[in-house]
Amino acid sequence: MEDFLHLNDLLTDEEKIIRETLRKFVDEEVTPLMPSAFERGEFPKKLIMRMAELDLFGMTLPAQYGGAEAGYVSYGLACQELERGDSGLRSFVSVQSSLCMFPIFAFGSEEQKQKYLKPMSEGRIIGCFGLTEPDSGSDPSSMRTRAKKAKGGWLLNGSKLWITNAPIADLAIVWAMTEEGIRGFLIEKATEGFFRNPIEGKLSLRASSTGELVMEDCFISDDQLLPGTDKGLSAALSCLTQARYGIAWGAMGAARDCYERALSYLMERTQFGRPLASFQLIQKDLSEMFNEILKAQMLNYRIGRLKEEKKDNYVMASLAKMNGCKEALKIARMARNLLGANGISLDYHIIRHMANLESVFTYEGTDNIHHLTIGRYLTGLSAFT
Repeated sequence: MEDFLHLNDLLTDEEKIIRETLRKFVDEEVTPLMPSAFERGEFPKKLIMRMAELDLFGMTLPAQYGGAEAGYVSYGLACQELERGDSGLRSFVSVQSSLCMFPIFAFGSEEQKQKYLKPMSEGRIIGCFGLTEPDSGSDPSSMRTRAKKAKGGWLLNGSKLWITNAPIADLAIVWAMTEEGIRGFLIEKATEGFFRNPIEGKLSLRASSTGELVMEDCFISDDQLLPGTDKGLSAALSCLTQARYGIAWGAMGAARDCYERALSYLMERTQFGRPLASFQLIQKDLSEMFNEILKAQMLNYRIGRLKEEKKDNYVMASLAKMNGCKEALKIARMARNLLGANGISLDYHIIRHMANLESVFTYEGTDNIHHLTIGRYLTGLSAFT
């Protein structure tokens, strides 16, 4: 896609190298796999170690914990390129990095950091993040999962649903209600009373491994409590803020792929003796798609720089996620329509992006929730209670 606003001029040499390296990786190793992976409903596990080699897990963390010490714009560019391949792949990296490695780094003990972060950065331990429940989505404070203090540890009971990576995870970060409030716990896959069940029948994010976590008198030791989560629910929500930032960039990766494929198709296909791209209504759609991608990229870039300067806040992440997902889904639908019948074929990729974006639009905070978060910031009045 043309760099119409010269965004490239604002990037460092390191950021350009990261973007180009991942663009090549996605073009050569990811995109060819995704139509069949989507159709089979399987996550391409062989890409995990390859992504670890590319330093994609915990990119922004310190090197002593296996991180690449990259900036947040670099991380955003990585998410954009990965989702240009498939939302499921970016979701995997987002969960591993923002929802699992980040809370261990931010809220874990030094022993927990030493035990888990380096192996996670190397792809030897896969994580998942257990917050959403069957009856608790947008209102996580109403969770029913309970952690009761026991001799030498904790006893957990409850379930979590729609958890990315759950069926293949080695480690789960599970949030549970205690007598002192919500806390985060680390549960290894072999723990007695801990079960991971895959979710079947998905028609979106099919190339992502999604499942349910069940705790039935699941005992974990005291050293599996994340000590810094004494902040309560705000600790869990801070992880979501990290993830939402990456999602905003990722959604534009899917949108760009849809736009570029649609433009190429419309330039080549002729009807009534002319290229489809020459018709007025089609040019209107293309210009709208182009416009929204440019606006979202500049918003994402600016928030990334603010994160690097520690001037960001959670409302910015909600704004970027809300905007990126809404516009990406609209762009995917427009592109699907512009390809006519070919738009529903996996050979053209757009229908896969469109289906995936239906989930991306919803997870990590629905569109309505983000509107209310921004509304609360603007008015000082909460519409949640």
